[in-house]
Amino acid sequence: MIQVKTEIEIDAPIDVCFRLARDITVHTETVWKHTRERAVAGVTSGPIGLGETVTFEATHFLVRQKLTSRIVAYEEPTLFIDEMQRGAFKQLKHIHAFRQAGQKTIMTDILHFSAPLGPLGWMAERLVLQHYMKRFLIDRNERLKQMAERMCAEQFNNKV
Repeated sequence: MIQVKTEIEIDAPIDVCFRLARDITVHTETVWKHTRERAVAGVTSGPIGLGETVTFEATHFLVRQKLTSRIVAYEEPTLFIDEMQRGAFKQLKHIHAFRQAGQKTIMTDILHFSAPLGPLGWMAERLVLQHYMKRFLIDRNERLKQMAERMCAEQFNNKV
């Protein structure tokens, strides 16, 4: 099993970051455009919560895939965990953790996954998937950071 961990500092309150990170509409807007990712079943827009599922359809490595995840743990505004129920991976668990650091939020993603196909999957995990999934998370989180900071700046400017 592979673990990928990313962390990003966001100049926004923890509740804003938590809400955006679990919003399905935001997710589909912040992932790579070339994947053409969209939610097709379960919660397909807005926030997702404990026990709820979402099925995403996306193109990765030129193959159109579906992945269904369920929220298996939820502690607002500090943690939610989703686990793959069906999809291309043998296993996939995504921990989304948040902590307040002064006026900023530290958002940490820990992704555990394993590929199917025995030794071939083991090689794919290490040669391709680990790097690909880390880039995917870093890019998505940077976009989420920009969105959260823009929202907070707009709210501040509207108050002044």
